[in-house]
Amino acid sequence: MYIQQGTKEYDVAIVGSGAGGGMAAKVLAESGADVVMLEAGPWFDSEEFAMFKWPYESPRRGASIPEQEFGEFDACYGGFNLEGEPYTTAPGTNFAWFRARMLGGRTNHWGRISLRFGPEDFKARSVDGHGDDWPISYEDIKPYYDRLDREIGIFGTNEGIYNEPGGIFQPPPKPRCYELKVKEACDRMGIPCIPSRLSILTKPLNGRAACHYCSQCNRSCSTHSNFSTPSVLLPPALETGNLEIINHAMVREVLTDGNGRATGLSYVHKPDKKEYQVKARIVVLAASACESARLLLNSKSAQHPNGLANSSDTVGKYLMDSTGTSVAGIFPQLFDMPAHNEDGVGGMHLYMPWWLQQANTDFPRGYHTEIWGGRGMPSYGFMGGIQNYNGMFGDGDGGEREKGGGGYGQQLKEDYRRFYGSVIGFSGRGESIAYEDNYCEIDPDTVDQWGIPVLRFHYNWSEEEYKQVRHMQLTYRELIEEMGGTILGGDMPSREQGYGITAPGQIIHEVGVTRMGEDPSSSVVNEYGQAHDVDNLFVVDGGPFVSQPHKNPTWTILALSMRASEYMVEQRNQGNL
Repeated sequence: MYIQQGTKEYDVAIVGSGAGGGMAAKVLAESGADVVMLEAGPWFDSEEFAMFKWPYESPRRGASIPEQEFGEFDACYGGFNLEGEPYTTAPGTNFAWFRARMLGGRTNHWGRISLRFGPEDFKARSVDGHGDDWPISYEDIKPYYDRLDREIGIFGTNEGIYNEPGGIFQPPPKPRCYELKVKEACDRMGIPCIPSRLSILTKPLNGRAACHYCSQCNRSCSTHSNFSTPSVLLPPALETGNLEIINHAMVREVLTDGNGRATGLSYVHKPDKKEYQVKARIVVLAASACESARLLLNSKSAQHPNGLANSSDTVGKYLMDSTGTSVAGIFPQLFDMPAHNEDGVGGMHLYMPWWLQQANTDFPRGYHTEIWGGRGMPSYGFMGGIQNYNGMFGDGDGGEREKGGGGYGQQLKEDYRRFYGSVIGFSGRGESIAYEDNYCEIDPDTVDQWGIPVLRFHYNWSEEEYKQVRHMQLTYRELIEEMGGTILGGDMPSREQGYGITAPGQIIHEVGVTRMGEDPSSSVVNEYGQAHDVDNLFVVDGGPFVSQPHKNPTWTILALSMRASEYMVEQRNQGNL
């Protein structure tokens, strides 16, 4: 096979343009390094997407399409199943792997929930004996969280909760009507319900406008008010003139020399399906946790026969994802509400942090709760299918109303006017424990459309996760009853039904698989994401996570990548890299 070899040697080559890769590109390019970034997907400009498109402008009304699993208006090109890019699962196990293929990766999709990890999250084993402690503490990473708050922007409030550290917040938006109803019930039940913490501007910052409250954050943001790397991190990196981005580059492996050091990357350029190589003095992997593990495991050589940076046999192991389940209710108090303004950011204005740290629960760690509902933009599938509950209530005049009747006609119009905005839901996001036998490896029998070996996943929830999700179900059902609502969806799922727990991977918080640690025999990278085995190789996505607290991982990926990238700059300046 002919391989096009580049003659230029870059200072740094980065794989992936999401949170970790975008931050690394910004820090390194601004330091003067000559940087090339390889992205598997196309270019993306958030100013030219579907932010102001009406659902009726599409015959699909926003339903999902193969290229956009979360709907044709969702700004993320990707899904759990990508044509020509399979993955496999071992018999008796289960894992769903979401991949984004576009500039900015999954920063175009996420909910902008930006929760700092707390002091106990980094030392959880010392607290409860499960999993392992990180080699760093909250105090080590706090300065980087602070800088993210100042430079990227986040709204929220400082509540003084020990393991839910506050930050440098912009003012949060006011709660919506249904959120106030939730808070009233939470106050009666002793559950904290506080302003959410989202990386969306409520005041102008660094040339970016404040949010204008169109509530369509998942459609990208034409005013750059919410965070994504194409909106916030890549423009200043490109302005330096030190960053080159190569799109449609499907990276095959990390190249190494006779001493085992990284020398660059080999990739398939999708449009012409030819193989290319780029040279670099430093290689940074930020392809997403599992994709980076795949690259390392596929990068075998005489010096690294078990895969690159894998002398510990740890690459691929300790895979984690957040637990999750949801319960929704319908509330007669919200029927036939007069039209009112529920504009705001594209996400919750309130959330419920974990509140039982000192309680004697039958599971380790905890979860936070995300609140949803209200009078959002109607599009395909909104309100969860009105035909599922319109027969539960009369017609408002004392008469009976048959279930169904949805689809068209007078009853459909009346039902939508009556029930619009009366459903409130709760989704838990909990911490799972890192186990060595939850892992990914190279499937020896399957390759993708470019001939690159794919991943095979081994993953099962443990009894701890099931007990945690059972607690979510019981709490949300009690909360709905406290609020005077009717639970939708029937009885609580049984243990045999997993209490309604989502499949591993479905929350799209997968981390681990290239864990950090001080001991090279049991970890892949050090506290700066630098590979123990290869000093000019770094991992700056979610792979180095030692544990996965219930908090969404993006803010911590950004902070760790900033810290690692500044370490690279320091080491380059000292002549060590």
